[in-house]
Amino acid sequence: MTTKKVERRIKIKYRIRKSVNGTAERPRLSVFRSNKQIYAQVINDLTGNTLASASSLGMEKMPKKEQAEKVGELVAARAQAAGITSVVFDRNGYLYHGRVKELAEGARKGGLNF
Repeated sequence: MTTKKVERRIKIKYRIRKSVNGTAERPRLSVFRSNKQIYAQVINDLTGNTLASASSLGMEKMPKKEQAEKVGELVAARAQAAGITSVVFDRNGYLYHGRVKELAEGARKGGLNF
């Protein structure tokens, strides 16, 4: 049973994914946001491999926006360790504000180019 809100996000997600594809040179930075946690993955869509990932699981207690920024910095550090400097941002159907925006800004601060 899905709600109208979830169905709307899924429609937006597919519309975004028509134009946003990750390659070996510029992989896709995908964001998933749940009510309690936030997750980020750097994905090469040509091979279907996840190159780097980070999440807020196990982080110390802090406001969700700060948590999202830390996850962005963490995924940027792990991506750079894997030799990735530029990515394509996939907001996964979420609006670009709040935690999604903080994660993107944290990744930029960590050294990734969008």
